Amino acid sequence: MTLYGASTEYVLHSLLWLVGNPEPVSSLDLAELQNIPPAFVAKLLPRLEKAGVLSAAEGLKGGYSLARPAHEISVLAVVDAVEGQKSLFNCQEIRGRCALFNERPPQWATQGVCGIHAVMLRAEQAMRQELARTSLADLASSVRAKAPRPFAEHVQSWFDERVRTRRTGKARQRRRPGSLCPPQP
Repeated sequence: MTLYGASTEYVLHSLLWLVGNPEPVSSLDLAELQNIPPAFVAKLLPRLEKAGVLSAAEGLKGGYSLARPAHEISVLAVVDAVEGQKSLFNCQEIRGRCALFNERPPQWATQGVCGIHAVMLRAEQAMRQELARTSLADLASSVRAKAPRPFAEHVQSWFDERVRTRRTGKARQRRRPGSLCPPQP
């Protein structure tokens, strides 16, 4: 069962590159860096701007940046901006459909919250609490701890080069960011 789709994953990965980045980054650059569909990213980031997670700047050096410090942005705020505040479980009230009830369930069968629905609500609440407790800074820190030290510098150089080529009007080189990665041990 998929609770949250690719939209949430794309956005969270994109936001990780904005944590600590001093300059706005275009949605195209975020998409190309990660090899994800540019149109999809361009459609999603305005939702985050509307939710107050991102701010946008126009022009050659324009793009998106975090609207607040990363430690003030919860993963839940991002998820809700992308997915909406939808319930993860939709109870169908099966408990009242027993064939023995002859289409007239007794009050005891449907009284109160369905036990299955109650479990699902508690699970959803626990998940939302964890997403609210985890900040974008926490997430970025744990993800970056896995990468070799110079990788973040390589990515920043890649972004800087993209901005420079836009400013000077030089044709973009379609170089894959992977070529900037240090050799693997």
